[in-house]
Amino acid sequence: MIIEVLGPGCPKCTKTYELAKQAATNTGVEAEVVKISDLNAITNYGVMITPALVINGKVKIAGRIPKVEDIEKWITEEK
Repeated sequence: MIIEVLGPGCPKCTKTYELAKQAATNTGVEAEVVKISDLNAITNYGVMITPALVINGKVKIAGRIPKVEDIEKWITEEK
């Protein structure tokens, strides 16, 4: 599973990255959590506001920090 955090590296993006790593650990799913800061890559997902979270190529949330419980649910749905 690939979990991507889209954003330029702002504090909200960093927090989203940390929460994504925590959620992956909590669910026990083997996942690669990566930061994407390239603006072209971000806009290719149709994201205009960051932070955004993408799981297996699907945008799950954009424009706010998700709750770890929500990320865990999305991970479980995608495995």
